[in-house]
Amino acid sequence: MDRIIEKKRGLQKKHIPYIAGGVFVLIVLLWILFGNHQSTLQVDEEDITISNVTRGEFKDYVRLNGTVIPIQVVRISPEEGGIVMEKVAEEGQKVKKGDVIIRLSNSNLDLQILNAEAELAEKQNLLRNTQVAMQQDKLNNETEQATLEMDVVRKRRAFEQNERLYKEKLISKETYLQAKEDYDLAKKKQTLIGERLKKDAQYRNIQMDQMEDNLQNMRKNVVLVRQRKDKLEVRSSIDGELGLLDVELGQSISPGQKIGQLNDLSDYKVQAQIDEHYIDRVRQGLMATFTRGDKQYQLQVRKVYPEVREGKFRCDFIFKGDRPENIRTGQTYYIELELGQPEQAIIIPRGTFFQTTGGQWIFVLSSDGSKAHRRPIRVGRQNPQHYEILEGLESGERVVTSGYEAFKDNEVLVIK
Repeated sequence: MDRIIEKKRGLQKKHIPYIAGGVFVLIVLLWILFGNHQSTLQVDEEDITISNVTRGEFKDYVRLNGTVIPIQVVRISPEEGGIVMEKVAEEGQKVKKGDVIIRLSNSNLDLQILNAEAELAEKQNLLRNTQVAMQQDKLNNETEQATLEMDVVRKRRAFEQNERLYKEKLISKETYLQAKEDYDLAKKKQTLIGERLKKDAQYRNIQMDQMEDNLQNMRKNVVLVRQRKDKLEVRSSIDGELGLLDVELGQSISPGQKIGQLNDLSDYKVQAQIDEHYIDRVRQGLMATFTRGDKQYQLQVRKVYPEVREGKFRCDFIFKGDRPENIRTGQTYYIELELGQPEQAIIIPRGTFFQTTGGQWIFVLSSDGSKAHRRPIRVGRQNPQHYEILEGLESGERVVTSGYEAFKDNEVLVIK
């Protein structure tokens, strides 16, 4: 008969692997939940730059490289085109207003002058001939008017005689009526010729005025064409220096083509390129300073150019007060442009860490200086020496301000 086998109770050997696996999973979960997983990197203190966080005066300015240029640059563009026949002035030469710079030749313009003069002469002859014809017509009309006036006088006299004779019954009624009709017709003709002469006179006056206006316009046209010939001599429009003249003998120049420039040396200005980061803060009237030798000079923003090229925009400064001695076009000044008044703020020195972090975070040293932890911050304004810290740092702390390229994504630096 079969025998009943009793089941063994308690921990058995086959259960040990399952228990060990459960313990391992529990340890892993506890480490994930409560462990410190910050990645660390060991660095040498000599390889990094450590700076102090301080509370001090933040000067809101930007440092620029400014170039001296003339206060005004005038473009040289001839009004008339032509062939360069002579270069009277050379680059760098001082010129006065009205001095000839180059002389051009234009055969087409010479032909236009001849055609305009010939057309003017033709118009003048036509006007004279028309005046003679109108004068002759006027004389003919006046002769006809005199003849009709004489005819009226004679017809009136004949009518009056026949009227008396008819009353005395010495002539027939038909003869009397014919005399009366002849007289009435003569008066009507006289009235009509008078009206015609009046309208002819008005027409002649209008026609003569129109022809005189046309002739006057022709004279003005000839004067203007002759003035165009005078413009073949390209002259200086200001007193100054011929800074550029890009022409050669025999070269064909078009009207309005830029061939050079004149520099107004009565005064100077300074032009600088500014990072587009400041375009909303730079405005007309801001003050700037620069040092030359042992003296400081003042500038003022005169014009801000809104166009941005390659991440920069232009700005013109004018001098306020004294100018440096021996100032020359092309000199470079190191300008400090004031963007606002100095204020108390949390500041740190500028450093190359900003290129990596964009001012979003920084490594802050622990109290004992053995470690540096990554911390988010918010950077406000900046000048050539400091960053203004709006959030994330306190005065007295120390931070790493050198480059972070070698730290990669590590969150803790162990400083040796």
